[in-house]
Amino acid sequence: MQKPNRMVKKKMKLENIPTIRDLLDVAPAKHNDRPFIKFLRDGEIKEKKFSEVRRDGLAFCRKLRHDLPEGAHVAIFSKSTYEYIVAMTGVLVGNFVAVPLDPDCTAEEAAEILKNADVCAVLHDGDFLDRIEAVKTLCPAVQYTMNIGDLAAVEAVYEEFSATSVYASLSDVPMHHTECALIIYTSGTTGDKKGVMLSSDALVANLMFKPYSDIVVRADTILSVLPLHHIFCFITGYIGPLHIGNCVCLNGEMRDLFKNLLLFKPDQMRVVPMIAQALLARIRAVQHKHPELSAKEAAAQITGGNLDLMLAGGAYLDPALARAFDEMGILLRQGYGMSEAGCKITVPDLDSSVDSVGRLMNIVDVRIVGGEIQVDTPCLMLGYYNNPEATAEAITEDGWLRTGDIGYVDETRQLFITGRLKNLIILSNGENVSPEGIENRYKANKLVAEVLVYAEKDRIVAAVYPDAEYAEQAGIADVRAELEAWTDQINQTASPTQTVAKLIVRDTPLEKTSTGKIKRVQSDN
Repeated sequence: MQKPNRMVKKKMKLENIPTIRDLLDVAPAKHNDRPFIKFLRDGEIKEKKFSEVRRDGLAFCRKLRHDLPEGAHVAIFSKSTYEYIVAMTGVLVGNFVAVPLDPDCTAEEAAEILKNADVCAVLHDGDFLDRIEAVKTLCPAVQYTMNIGDLAAVEAVYEEFSATSVYASLSDVPMHHTECALIIYTSGTTGDKKGVMLSSDALVANLMFKPYSDIVVRADTILSVLPLHHIFCFITGYIGPLHIGNCVCLNGEMRDLFKNLLLFKPDQMRVVPMIAQALLARIRAVQHKHPELSAKEAAAQITGGNLDLMLAGGAYLDPALARAFDEMGILLRQGYGMSEAGCKITVPDLDSSVDSVGRLMNIVDVRIVGGEIQVDTPCLMLGYYNNPEATAEAITEDGWLRTGDIGYVDETRQLFITGRLKNLIILSNGENVSPEGIENRYKANKLVAEVLVYAEKDRIVAAVYPDAEYAEQAGIADVRAELEAWTDQINQTASPTQTVAKLIVRDTPLEKTSTGKIKRVQSDN
């Protein structure tokens, strides 16, 4: 067995970490009560200051503590709205356990998770109304529901359970900061969902690190694009801004992204690579139509003119994509994290390589065992809810998280991911092939929009979905021939075990998870 490569010898502990309630209480004064949340409603931009978010969140806390038993598990099915943020705040500071779920899931999918998470109450928006009765039938334990999309009902909560009401004292409760506060279900690339239990300490400790640069602690305007039921967005689009003082503009539906970029003119965005790729395509279309514009000027027509930072996560970021945005004056870099690690393991900085996934945070310790990256952090999950077997598989006997990723750390604490342990292709001759390495070589060609490499009858297969728009702009008439030529070029310098024996050119995109990760198991094209 390979000797572990310890980056830091002493395990780190949490000390004097504020709770989410602490962050909420100090934010109005700390940030001069600037606007915290902005969103578009009825054609107008609405603003909510830090004090208003605190006021409304505590009102929800009192409402829930009046209606529900102590420590109840409360699910939230909603789009990323202001009411979602207020409801989530109320759940967390009321010492309940929040269970945020994908609002687009079916009633059957929802009921399965609600049963697993022992949920007794559901907060949902109007879009979930068509499924709530079916969910209650499938999951009889759910006895309490509230439509937080009913704005009149929500306003009534703010009034009835205000700080001057008879219920005021219900929010005077210290947070159980080391106990489970959030059960977040990982989507995974295989569809196997597990409930990650995180404490308030784990959620907030992600923020208590010494940054290598100020690019992640700038108190400017963020456009929140990703869904809040994912840990990456929840930490970087709510908890982080509450601490740092960012103004968060809620994008709403993904189809409104380009309209809202021009409306809110953000300085920052947190994205998955798929969003960055779509943004680049729009900018290149402007460049193609207006060749007299510089790359920066073309980007400003799409982004609103202020965007200069995008932090990516959730999936592999092609270095070529990052370099393309560099030319436009927009820094695009990727970080690395997992729900099981409380979200962030690394953060990028101005000097981190586009080939790395950022630099290890100072509260994170890493070792490499058998090629696998293993992590120790005070933000580590409490385990998988109702799944001790999976917990034992994920956490080593000495308390390290098995990430399942293959990679290494350099002398500057930059982390490099070279593959996924479970994705390794094991050939009949015993050779191990990392499909990600081959996929990255395909992605170096702008004609390749998406690629998936896998084994079929002991041969390496590459399934490619080409970029039709790029092919048209580049004057490529025979896309298949171009991709076959590129495959031949890749094979020329590949070892015999890395040689691609079969190329499939798809006419439809590859199937993905809700965070934009390509699923390793695909249906036939």
